[in-house]
Amino acid sequence: MSVTSLIELLERLDDSHRQMLDLAASKKQAIMTNNIDQLTEILTKESRLMKLSGQLEKEREQAAYTFLQSVGIRSNLQLNLTELSRLVFDPDDKARLLHIQGQLADTLSRLKKANELNQRLIEQSLDFIDYSLDLLVGRPSQEVTYQHPASGPVALKRPGLFDARG
Repeated sequence: MSVTSLIELLERLDDSHRQMLDLAASKKQAIMTNNIDQLTEILTKESRLMKLSGQLEKEREQAAYTFLQSVGIRSNLQLNLTELSRLVFDPDDKARLLHIQGQLADTLSRLKKANELNQRLIEQSLDFIDYSLDLLVGRPSQEVTYQHPASGPVALKRPGLFDARG
């Protein structure tokens, strides 16, 4: 088996990651505009793409194993693409493999940055909601009267709200 099927799987994997990158940009906009319906739709699409990426990753592992067998390596080594490229002797295939490796690494790096930004935006949004609730309901304060230290601490909580962070 040639390395062509492995390269094609890597290209499909890169394509699915690029689609997730597009969704991350849409998610950023939905978070900033507080569009919950659009955010829910994006999360559903992201979930489907994650399943597809997982399936493609399994197929990639199998294609790499099959390629290793075709070049005479019988063990199930977990080689990265750089190590695999050393086993490819056709210069065109080697160039294509190294190109898709760089392309996939770039896409994954951009996706990671986009996801980190979206995570920070969500955290800021939750902090703002928490701050707004504190303004409306008020922070619990200590009792104005004296309490004997031996009687134990009094747990002050917001009435009717829950803290999902704890």
